Amino acid sequence: MTSRPAILLALAFAACAPRLLPGTEIEETRDTRAIYDTLVAYRDAMNRRDAGAVLALAAPDYFDDAGTPQPQDDVDRAILEKRLPEDLGKLETLRLELTVRRIEVQGDKAVAEVFYDGWYLVKTPVGKDVPRRDSDLHRMALRKVQGRWLFTNGL
Repeated sequence: MTSRPAILLALAFAACAPRLLPGTEIEETRDTRAIYDTLVAYRDAMNRRDAGAVLALAAPDYFDDAGTPQPQDDVDRAILEKRLPEDLGKLETLRLELTVRRIEVQGDKAVAEVFYDGWYLVKTPVGKDVPRRDSDLHRMALRKVQGRWLFTNGL
């Protein structure tokens, strides 16, 4: 039989344990929760192929250099607004899963590391859909803009 003090001690330790974001080992704070929710909103918008909802999560100064020094593959907010609806329009279906591996917050900036798994069908001009699957570890940068965490690159 367990003594009452032992039960109270166990409850005290459990109450002191940090809360974690769902499915992660990341401590839940106000910022990490808001960033996690932004990542979930991005995943859901992509699964709906809703370019407007994805764009609503991009900061006004969004810029992604694709990790290369060549400017030809750079994407700013204006290019994203044009390219995203076109790209999503080429897909028949899309299923994106994200596993949040890490969130680092420094003031009003943050980096989220996610593992993504994406399955989709690409429409072709001849009417035959081509199945594709992409999986990789990905870094997404965010910034707090008027109280909301928005992507500054990595979409």
